[in-house]
Parts: sequence; structure tokens; C-alpha cells
Amino acid sequence: MTGAGGNAAEKLNVFFTRFAGIASSLLLLDFDGTLAPFRVDRFKARPWAGVRELLSLIQKQKKTRIVMISGRPASEIVPLLGLETPPEVWGLHGAERLYPDGRCVLETFSPEVRGYLHELSTRLRQDSFGGGFEEKPNAAVMHWRGVAPEKARQIEKRTRELFEPLTRVEGLKLLEFEAGLELRAGRDKGGAVKVILAEMSAGGPVNFPAAYLGDDFTDEIAFAAMKGRGLSVLVRREWRETLADVWLKPPRELRSFLKSWADAVDKTDRVRLS
Repeated sequence: MTGAGGNAAEKLNVFFTRFAGIASSLLLLDFDGTLAPFRVDRFKARPWAGVRELLSLIQKQKKTRIVMISGRPASEIVPLLGLETPPEVWGLHGAERLYPDGRCVLETFSPEVRGYLHELSTRLRQDSFGGGFEEKPNAAVMHWRGVAPEKARQIEKRTRELFEPLTRVEGLKLLEFEAGLELRAGRDKGGAVKVILAEMSAGGPVNFPAAYLGDDFTDEIAFAAMKGRGLSVLVRREWRETLADVWLKPPRELRSFLKSWADAVDKTDRVRLS
């Protein structure tokens, strides 16, 4: 367990003392690489052992708003996570919001942006350079996870040559992630975090415990949005430079964090009843 600029155990102890006397808390979670190990076939990804049970326990305490924020379409997360009570999910890196009651809201995009993405997707469906092409409502995505290194470099080069000129189109941005590139439109993970925090704090200061757990480069935007508002946690087996406050290695340290969260909420409830 390592803290960015300090000891992780100390930072976590300080964070969990914030639960004393609180009525609510906020737990923001990425899925792939954070709660679940990566799979080349993304539909086979399942949470690390014990994670589902701990999240279920936190849900049943009814003191924590659990929100998933993922690059996937939101509808994919609920069945993979497998919680008895569906959580709120922000999919497509924040451009799509799926409420627990099943209501779904997708950002709207200009006809120009939609046209460029349609043309790009049509082209890549015919030739994806040997990579894995994924079409989203707001993006064209190229993956090369699991591809041999030399081939992966070729796929990345050709994808950049295709994607980068289109970033001159207003509303389109290039998003880099591990083993892939995404040309996309709409809110990113940092934007989703800001909306959620503003909702819970009614636009004022954040006076409740809040944490964001993520693993990828795309989560750095969310870590930045959490600065001064809550705890940001990098969850991955190997260290890399990050804006996160704390680094945890899954699955053991991830389970320990979730267990500490549940214990902190439980302790607050016991104090209130005494």
C-alpha cells in the first residue's frame, strides 16, 4: 500500500475518521481493471473474489451512494457486477447515465459530430487494422489488448493517423487508454464526478466522505476532479505516476479498502444507537 506523497495507511486512517457522525457517503468506482481483472473478451470480466459481497454489504447499510463510472456502455455493467440492487451507472466515460430504476439519459451531439463518427465507424467495420474495433453511440474505439507488441504498434500508428486529424472537429476529442484509443464526444469521467459531487453537496462544499477508485489513464481526469473534495485511489498491480492520493494492489488491498468502508459506516451507526 503506497500513498502518492505519503504513507497510504496513514492517509486511509485519516479518511475513514471522516465517517464519524456522517449521514451519507459517496463511493465512485471504475469497473474494468479496478473491480474486475481485464479480459480480452470484455463480456467475461467479473469482479475479484469477495468484491461483490463487500459492495452488497455497503449497499445494505444504506449510507453510501455507490456510482459506477465506466468507459463501457452503462447497460453492460449491471449484469457483470451482479449486485442484487442495481447501482447508478455512468457509462461511455460519463456521457451516458443509467439510473437504478432503469431510466437512461444520453448526451446529445451535433449532427456534424454524429456524421463524422458514423463515417469513421463505417470505415473501421470494413478494416480495423487487425485490432478490435468497438462502436459506441458517442465514439469510435480501437483496442489492441492481447495483440503481439509489433502488431500493436502498427495498429496504434494507423489508428492515430486516422483519429488525430478529426480532433480538429469541434466536439471530438482523442482519449488514450491502456492498449487503445477512442475518438469521442461528450462528458468525460471528470465531468461525471463534478456533476455527482455537486448533486450531493447542493453546489456547496463537500462535507461527506467521498472516494473515487480507478486504474486507467482515463481515471486520471476523475482523480483531478476529486482534488480537495475526496480521496482518489489508484487500483492496479503495478505502480505508475498518478494524481491519485493512494495506490492499492488488487485484489487483497481492494477488499481491505471496501471492508474498512463498511466497518466505518457500521461504527458510525453503532455510535448513533448508543
